[in-house]
Amino acid sequence: MKKNFPILVVDDEDVMCESMGAWLREDGYRVDTASNGQTAVDLAKTTDYAICFVDLKMPGGMDGIETMMEIHQVRPDASVIIITAYATVDTALQAMKEGAQEYIVKPCNPQEISMLVSRILKLKKLQSENAILRKKLTRQYRHHDIITKNPRMGEILALTNEVASLRSTVLIRGESGTGKELVARAVHFSGNRAEKAFIVVSCAALTETLLESELFGYEKGAFTGASSQAKGKFELADGGTIFLDEIGDISPKLQADLLRVLQERRFYRVGGTNEIGVDVRIIAATNKNLAQEVQQGRFREDLYYRLNVIEIHLPPLRERREDIPLLAEHFVNRISSELARDVHGIAPAALKVLMAYEWPGNVRELENVIERAIVTCRNGMLDEQDFSWLQQNTAPQTWDIPDVPLGELERRAIVAALERKHGNIKEASAALGIDRSTLYDKLKRYEISH
Repeated sequence: MKKNFPILVVDDEDVMCESMGAWLREDGYRVDTASNGQTAVDLAKTTDYAICFVDLKMPGGMDGIETMMEIHQVRPDASVIIITAYATVDTALQAMKEGAQEYIVKPCNPQEISMLVSRILKLKKLQSENAILRKKLTRQYRHHDIITKNPRMGEILALTNEVASLRSTVLIRGESGTGKELVARAVHFSGNRAEKAFIVVSCAALTETLLESELFGYEKGAFTGASSQAKGKFELADGGTIFLDEIGDISPKLQADLLRVLQERRFYRVGGTNEIGVDVRIIAATNKNLAQEVQQGRFREDLYYRLNVIEIHLPPLRERREDIPLLAEHFVNRISSELARDVHGIAPAALKVLMAYEWPGNVRELENVIERAIVTCRNGMLDEQDFSWLQQNTAPQTWDIPDVPLGELERRAIVAALERKHGNIKEASAALGIDRSTLYDKLKRYEISH
């Protein structure tokens, strides 16, 4: 361990460099010395020092604080210990504020130095082991941004590898927020189309006319405002993959158009007369049971069978609870970094709350819940109190259901969710347990302003 952690001593007094270097070498460490700040920085550029002892007062050039800051520019993980003969509260505060890990007072005690170095290196060794373990866990439980150790999800990921290089259509079923787009990306990026385009189309977010133009493109003059020719998503995805999200919401006309593309790999732009051929892998996703939609006459049976060549059914988060700690840790690390919040973990009591919740909005809801907790967290680690509102949502409720049509109940639920979330679509969709594109579709259907 000692050979892997070189040490640098920086002091303008030769006797100090020689004596401290001798003490540390006796303990088995490799030690370099420098008589000024610039020499120390130059050495740090070529050697990854674990610890740097830096004298605070050095005449001419850089003082100890400046030297420490320059070293941290090239070696941010180096532990810098400031040496001073003039220990005051102000100097200590300044050193710590600028990034020093410790400061010691001259004359230095060899035994004290040995204990200090040993303590710092034990911590570094532990941090290094933790980093290695995290990488192993990441490799073990992460596949194309899908984090899981659930056996059913493992089977699904194995299937994505098996079918990745086929042209066969894939239908991904699952509740909103289960990660259907991530699975679609895993299929695309695991296969021979990975270098080509992956195009996403949300079928529920657009009207029939707009979705038709979005998928197939249009010719100049095809409709008012079509001032030039535009390629559709199928053309843009040529050679790659097109992901049709919420496929169960498309109109009968578009179902017929899509069936023709699946059968012939050819289509016309809106307003066009020239047929266009494409080589596109189609992956579709839905939170609906398309077999039931077929039985009820809302979805074409022939299109359903064309789409359902390879079916992947994603389990909801409540059926893969062993993934909740992994996902929660991932979201804490990523979101705290994105928001520049000093939140570095999640307490066992808080995890217990998350494990007990039913997660109607699945992984997307978990992500939103973690983000809210990080924003309101005050002590550097998410604890049970940060999720108290979630516990309230799990309490048994009695419902006084009025005698009104089901559609009206849904409309009222959407309006109530929007009011609670102050019009925030992302939070309202998570609370309702549906995709944002699905919520937009329902807002249009019920003529709800937001």
